Amino acid sequence: MTIRVNGRVVTPSGVIGQGCVEVRDDRITAVAEYPSVRDGHWIVPGFVDIHTHGGGGHTFTTGDAGQARAAAAFHLAHGTTSLLASLVSAPFELMRSATTAFAPLVRDGLLAGIHFEGPYLSAARCGAQNPEFLRDPTTDELTELIKIGDGTVRMVTLAPERTGALAAVELLVRHGVVAAVGHTDGTYEQTRAAVSAGASVGTHLFNGMRPVHHREPGPVVALLTAPNVVCELVADGVHLHEGTLAFATSTAGAERCALVTDAMAAAGMPDGEYELGGQEVTVAGGVARLSGDGAIAGSTLTMAAALRNAVAAGVPVPDAVRMASTTPALAVGLGDQVGALQVGLRADLVVLDDDLEVVRVMRAGAWVQ
Repeated sequence: MTIRVNGRVVTPSGVIGQGCVEVRDDRITAVAEYPSVRDGHWIVPGFVDIHTHGGGGHTFTTGDAGQARAAAAFHLAHGTTSLLASLVSAPFELMRSATTAFAPLVRDGLLAGIHFEGPYLSAARCGAQNPEFLRDPTTDELTELIKIGDGTVRMVTLAPERTGALAAVELLVRHGVVAAVGHTDGTYEQTRAAVSAGASVGTHLFNGMRPVHHREPGPVVALLTAPNVVCELVADGVHLHEGTLAFATSTAGAERCALVTDAMAAAGMPDGEYELGGQEVTVAGGVARLSGDGAIAGSTLTMAAALRNAVAAGVPVPDAVRMASTTPALAVGLGDQVGALQVGLRADLVVLDDDLEVVRVMRAGAWVQ
């Protein structure tokens, strides 16, 4: 059966003001003008979140498959049709068991991959990461995780100044895993060395990083100016001022900026007490912070909200859509499958109203919301 979805269609080459996306089975079969239809809804590709720890009261960080299914379902209802399950710093035993638990979910298509944010991070810039679990990367640990995952480990975030970090980057890249720079107190030169070794993503740019200084530009400038690096941006108005978000986007361009949620279990839930990586988190006014030192502890964002916030900060809708779908998909090697409204790609799309609120969600050719 053929399904046609009409409206203002956002494609990689621009907006079709009166357009139609045609779907058969789980594939996009046509994207074209459809002048006879005047539907005011935006039709955008399904969102691709490459950094999320949970949502809807459920978490990825414990490595529990049931929790992962529920968290993915929560984000799917808000337009995220592809996501990486992000872990936080943890003992190797948990990293190994989580990989074993999540790998079948990746193979079944529920998850797009596994992301380890840590534990190979800077103690000085660990943010809400549990300092108890931080350590230097080892090729033995990474090799075992890659072997267990059998193609499902898609990204690892590390600090380039840690002993063994460059060897770890090279190992990851050699096995087709994205190496990301984050939670780092490294210098400009150390960050550039990681990029030269193959690192290609900056984890939540500005946050958990040595700040910019005019005599030591640090990791932010190194990542923002590297032509082969995609920079994650958490557009929740807490992680980044809207001026900073606009600056990063105008500097790197929408093709090198990826909106991410960095969401924790509290996304979509009431204020209250939560847990992240063995640490207590208090959510007040929708802002998640460690109960102890007040460090930002992820977000309560959805990708749809991130898109709206980016547009409110002055990013044009087509660019914001690219940042929410196309750029992140390309960043983690999914661009040939999802992330754009193009013939042959999986039929993932989101229908948005004039306020960019989610109206309907389609994944693999089936309406899910």
